[in-house]
Amino acid sequence: MTDTAFTLEAIDVTVQYAPCEVPVKTSFGVMTHRPAIFVRVRDTSGATGYGEVWCNFPKFGAPHRAQIVTQDLSPRVVNRTFDDAPALWRYLTEALSVLVLQTGEPGPIAQAISGLDLAVWDMLARRAGQPLWRYMGGTEAHVPVYASGINPSGAEATGAGLLAQGHRRLKLKVGFDAQADLANARALRALLGPDAELMLDANQGWTVEAADHALRDLAAVAPYWVEEPVRVDTPPTAWRTLRHGSGLRLAGGENFSDLRMFDDAIAGDWLDVIQPDICKWGGISQARDIFLRAKAAGKLTCPHTLGGGVALAGSMHLWAGIGGTGFVEMDGNDNALREDICPCRIEGGAVTLTDAPGLGVDTDRLDAMFAK
Repeated sequence: MTDTAFTLEAIDVTVQYAPCEVPVKTSFGVMTHRPAIFVRVRDTSGATGYGEVWCNFPKFGAPHRAQIVTQDLSPRVVNRTFDDAPALWRYLTEALSVLVLQTGEPGPIAQAISGLDLAVWDMLARRAGQPLWRYMGGTEAHVPVYASGINPSGAEATGAGLLAQGHRRLKLKVGFDAQADLANARALRALLGPDAELMLDANQGWTVEAADHALRDLAAVAPYWVEEPVRVDTPPTAWRTLRHGSGLRLAGGENFSDLRMFDDAIAGDWLDVIQPDICKWGGISQARDIFLRAKAAGKLTCPHTLGGGVALAGSMHLWAGIGGTGFVEMDGNDNALREDICPCRIEGGAVTLTDAPGLGVDTDRLDAMFAK
C-alpha cells in the first residue's frame, strides 16, 4: 500500500446549528441560523480526519445531506481500498451518477461527496504527521484573507468592526436597492481608503440589463471584483459583455456544478476570479487541480467558503498548498461553529497557518459534537 492509499473503517456524521443573532442576508434569501454538517472518518490504521458538507440552503436541508453521507456514501466506501483521495471522489461520483439522475439532486449528492473528500485529505495529512498545506506541497503558511458577508443594513459599522479585528479587505453584499448598494459601497470605500481591496457580491441577483447599469454605477468605488453579477447559467457571451463593458473584474465559481464550467471559465476571457467551494462541489481533489490550472492561466484563485470551521480551515490549507493567488474568503458574521473550531488570529489582513497535523482544527470540540 502506498503512502496515499487508505481503507476506511468508519464514517460518522453530525448536524449542528448555531444561533444567528444578526440574520445573514443575500439577494435570494436570508439565513436565520448557521447550520453545519461535520464528517469524521477513520481508516484501518486508526488515523482520523474531519470534513464538512455545504448546507446553508434550504434551511431544512442539512439532515437530508447528512443522510446521503450515512445511507448512500458510507456503504459504498467503508472497507474498500483507494489509492488516494481523488480516487475516492471519482469512484463515488461515478457510482452515484445514476442516483443523481433518478433523484434530480446533483447538488446535495455532490456536497456530500465533497465533505467526505475533505475529511480524507485531512486524515491523510494527519497520518503523515504534516499540516495539510505542507502535505499538498505548499511552502508558505501566510494566507491573505478578506471579510465577507457584510449585510446591506449597518454595512459601515460592520466594516469598521471587521477592520478592528485585523481585516484589511472587505466584501459587501449588493443586489438589493441600487441607491442603497451604491451608498454602502461608497461608505466602505471611504472607510478602507483608496488602495485597499473592496469586493462586491450580487449573489446572482441582477438581470444582464440591471447588472450593466449597476456595474457602471459601482465602478465609481473601484471594486476589486464584482462577484456573480448575474445567474451562473447566463451564457458566457453576456458575462463577457459585462466584463469588458464595465472594465471590472468578475468573479464566480462557487455555484459551478461540473468540471466543464470551470474549464470554460479558465479558458475564457470573461471571468477573472475562480472561486470553487470545496464543500459544495469537487472537494479538495478537484479544487486543487482547478486552482493550479487557473493560476497558470493568470486567474486569481480565491476559495469560496461561508460555513463552519472545517470548511474555512480546508480553504486556507488548499490555498497555501497550491501557492494561491488572490485571497481566501472569511465570513465576517458571528458563527460559533466556525470560531470555536477554527479560531484564527488575523493580523494585517492575513492568517498564518500552524504546523499542527491535518487541518489544525479543534478536534476535541468536534469529537464532543459527534458524541452527543
